[in-house]
Amino acid sequence: MQRDNIGDVVGCYGCGVCAVVCPKNIIKLELDANGFYTPKIQGQANCIHCSLCVTVCAFLHKELAVQNSVQESFAAWSKDTDVRNNCSSGGVAFELCRGLMHQGYKVCAVRYDGHKERAEHYIAGDEMGLTDSIGSKYIQSYTVDGFQSAVKKGGKYLIVGTPCQIDSFRRMIRCKHIEENFVLVDFFCHAVPSLLMWKNYISAKKKKIIAASWRNKINGWHDSWVVSLTTDKGEQILGRKSKGDVFWKLFLGDYCSNMACSKDCKYKYGCSSADIRLGDLWGKTYASDEMGTSAVVAFTEKGRDALYSAGCVFEPRPFDVVAEGQMRKNIQPAMLSGFVMWMLRRRRSDGCVPDKIWHLVFAMEKILRRFRKILKKN
Repeated sequence: MQRDNIGDVVGCYGCGVCAVVCPKNIIKLELDANGFYTPKIQGQANCIHCSLCVTVCAFLHKELAVQNSVQESFAAWSKDTDVRNNCSSGGVAFELCRGLMHQGYKVCAVRYDGHKERAEHYIAGDEMGLTDSIGSKYIQSYTVDGFQSAVKKGGKYLIVGTPCQIDSFRRMIRCKHIEENFVLVDFFCHAVPSLLMWKNYISAKKKKIIAASWRNKINGWHDSWVVSLTTDKGEQILGRKSKGDVFWKLFLGDYCSNMACSKDCKYKYGCSSADIRLGDLWGKTYASDEMGTSAVVAFTEKGRDALYSAGCVFEPRPFDVVAEGQMRKNIQPAMLSGFVMWMLRRRRSDGCVPDKIWHLVFAMEKILRRFRKILKKN
């Protein structure tokens, strides 16, 4: 959280850890005009200038909380076929959480709340509660309630989050001298899209959406990029990346990503403050696999030991194989990203920009990219 003066945020990942650590509880995490979580100081006169918010802020520090290096890396998958089929890749995240639960840990992971139309961190105290976390969530999560519970209630926790969330969380538990109670897990991260886009996307369905999931292996792992929406009538609405679904084109095309993801992300490839990093193991080595394989990286001895509790098959692989297909550099915003954000901020009175408008934007982006290539050649 960078400030010209206290309360004026000019850069932010939206991790929310500043709100969790504030002893006066005057920092609130709210959506800004572009649909990204941003800290807002309420009751500035009550600030005691402890600087904890600045100390834990990953955005403010050029260096990571810890200078990790890869200890071991694996291709991995759950031994339970049902778990592997239901999870985004190999099911290692679920098995890791379940294994540490058996060792007395609670899990702070992410679920989708259909009533609030958001992803949120929550505490899973048992295996039944853990099932809500299955599957990737490709929108920014609200962290405050889950993170607060994990640091205030005591005990041992496994925390799963984006690399920037985990970096700030590491700084906080170090300040509180409780680092030994936590196992931290992040993942290979693309970026986070605006929640204005997500709300526009579900609003365009013209139905009450009560649940959402991302990734579906009905057509195999390599065609698993599917948004599955459930209506209040029990209807399933599917949006496939392979069919040009608007959500995937806006998200993966970087039309509406957080600016911090393009300008200030320092967590690509093997850069992490976590104990463990997870992801999809794409690339040539597992190109024929259609069940899903997880990329697993242990950065610390604690992380490596935690993996032994997971009911998974682990195949040791060089890091360049495990990270094959993962991004090495930050995203580059689409040429029309500014126009897209302008449209999202000024949605029509019925609550959404229709899909046909988005497809016109995608066509125009394609034309502009061709012109840019021609200009570069000349």
